[in-house]
Amino acid sequence: MKNNKAYIITGPTSGIGYATALELAKHGTVILVGRNAEKLSQIQNEIKAKGYNAMPVVCDISDIKSVKRASEQIIALKLPLAGLLNNAGIMPAKPAKSAQGWDMTFATNHLGAFALTEALAPHLIDGANVVFIASAIEDPERKPAKIMGMKGGRYLSAEASARGEWKTGGSKMPGIDAYATSKQCILAAAMALARENPKLNYNAVEPGITRGTGLGGESTNAFVRFLFGHLMAIIPPFSAYSSTPKKSAIVITKILTDGSGKTGMYFDEKGKPMDGSAQVRDPEFQDRVVNETRALLSIVK
Repeated sequence: MKNNKAYIITGPTSGIGYATALELAKHGTVILVGRNAEKLSQIQNEIKAKGYNAMPVVCDISDIKSVKRASEQIIALKLPLAGLLNNAGIMPAKPAKSAQGWDMTFATNHLGAFALTEALAPHLIDGANVVFIASAIEDPERKPAKIMGMKGGRYLSAEASARGEWKTGGSKMPGIDAYATSKQCILAAAMALARENPKLNYNAVEPGITRGTGLGGESTNAFVRFLFGHLMAIIPPFSAYSSTPKKSAIVITKILTDGSGKTGMYFDEKGKPMDGSAQVRDPEFQDRVVNETRALLSIVK
């Protein structure tokens, strides 16, 4: 008998998301949430060819109105929603604006993921797992990040981040401050939501330095893409944190389908508990990020 549970995944058409969608399909129906209808159809057919079930939902996760429409579509499916994986993420080199006029990186990696989670949380089954793909780049004390001259998350406020403004003294690498701050916020939000909602399990995963993710796509600086996609995965000390989409998929799927009730956890690329930055571990900062994010999203009608 086939598993009747359903799992939602954003960004399932490439990299970690693609590998995880294929792995997740072994555990139930996969609801594929992404921008490109043609690519969604391709992976849906691939999953069906393996004897599993998948359903596409077209959504631009950076556009809050699109997220709301997608949430309504998912809820209307009336499936037993056992998990949500907020995987979609970008790291573009050049600033861009979302449909709401917000910083594209912050809108995609934090605001869209948060809005989707808020919309779907009341419709997930009790004990369902919500997983966020985080990044240790948010931690200024993380060894690989320090070596690269990264300064961690640069949060001022949700409104400032939406405007593309970050705390001064950040990284000189293009796009890194926006990416680190967006990941700082979604990790902090995961920890706050875990305390706020005991009916669901909220956790985050740092997938490691992963070859072949295509993070940011063609808009990413070519050097940055090569650096994160290939070079850092094989050169010490970075290689200690290396992984592949397939390895990441196994770790993420295990966490997303786990029935032990773990919540408020941050896992590394091997599925072992790890710590976020000192700021992210502060409950006051966690609550501030959530409250400011909700206030910002409330203006989108």
